[in-house]
Amino acid sequence: MIDYLGLEADLGEEERMVRDTAREFVENEVAPDVGQHWIDGTFPMDLITEMGELGFYAPNLDGYGLPGLSETAYGLLMQELEAGDSGLRSMASVQGALVMYPIHAYGSDAQKAEWLPALGGGERVGCFGLTEPEHGSDPAAMETTAERDADGYVLNGSKTWITNAPISDLALVWAKDTSADGDPVRGFLVETDRDGVTTNEIDEKLSLRASITGEISLQNARVPAENVLPGVEGMKGPLSCLTQARYGIAWGTVGAAMDCFETALEYATDREQFGKPIAGFQLQQEKLAEMATQISLGQLLAHRLAELKERGDLRPEQVSMAKRNNARMAREQSRVAREMLGGNGITADYSPMRHLTNLETVYTYEGTDDIHSLIIGHDLTGIPAFE
Repeated sequence: MIDYLGLEADLGEEERMVRDTAREFVENEVAPDVGQHWIDGTFPMDLITEMGELGFYAPNLDGYGLPGLSETAYGLLMQELEAGDSGLRSMASVQGALVMYPIHAYGSDAQKAEWLPALGGGERVGCFGLTEPEHGSDPAAMETTAERDADGYVLNGSKTWITNAPISDLALVWAKDTSADGDPVRGFLVETDRDGVTTNEIDEKLSLRASITGEISLQNARVPAENVLPGVEGMKGPLSCLTQARYGIAWGTVGAAMDCFETALEYATDREQFGKPIAGFQLQQEKLAEMATQISLGQLLAHRLAELKERGDLRPEQVSMAKRNNARMAREQSRVAREMLGGNGITADYSPMRHLTNLETVYTYEGTDDIHSLIIGHDLTGIPAFE
């Protein structure tokens, strides 16, 4: 895989092992069938426990059987998984960054003991319920409520565009606690087999097809008080989770772009027209040179984020810059790679078109390009454009 600036020469032994393990996993277990899964609109369910056995869920956390790997190792894992397919990285990212991370950071000891080993091993699947039908970019306006009664809480509302929802055992639902002053947002661990909880699948997607996406409907769904995350309230809870997930996306989108580049380069050196490989034409070399440059810049951003995160200096606005740039970069480079493959590029035999369609979703979720622009603009000017 392309590493034009030799960044991986500085990796430690543990980080190389994670990269190589994930790369081999994708090559052997994902790549042969993912194109068909994309066509069929299915997720390779048999890989869920296998990824758990390999430690692919939240490996940057520690305790409860989790390995506590470096942030670079975690980033490389996301890179390699998304080189396979954005749906694969999305599944692992939701499981680790959006469900396990908040339980690890804000959960009670009992919640951690019950859920982290099961989620980490892939024995249970989690989903993250924040986005609502009428509230995407402005999650603080959520309408889902939790009302306290003698037995715990009663939840009402709906969430949509929820990765993993139809196959999940646990939904981490963010809702407004109407029993408390100010209706603070709180996190609730909601087992999906509870009465009043339904998780319907969203089908006929034209993007991220090898990923299971659904809704969470809560109709007088009851959860005990011990299912509330005790360590956080307010929007800090869900937003801190999104920062973790966006960090993984900054790495993952680079992986998708890397795979597109490698596919285009191999095709261009093999495909002959007018008596020589098309890679020998100046127009194609310009495309390859620009792809390599933009991917390298994305890699630099991702590696720098890892350094900042490792020492505790990473700010959410910096993650926004990397997510914004790298998703935009991968989206553009996948298009160029598809273009270089000509008519063959629109088939499932090659990955760029699949990556291109997937990246339309990645470009949008976890904060749209526009929203991340405003986050950075607010940080630079001190003036919030979205208020």
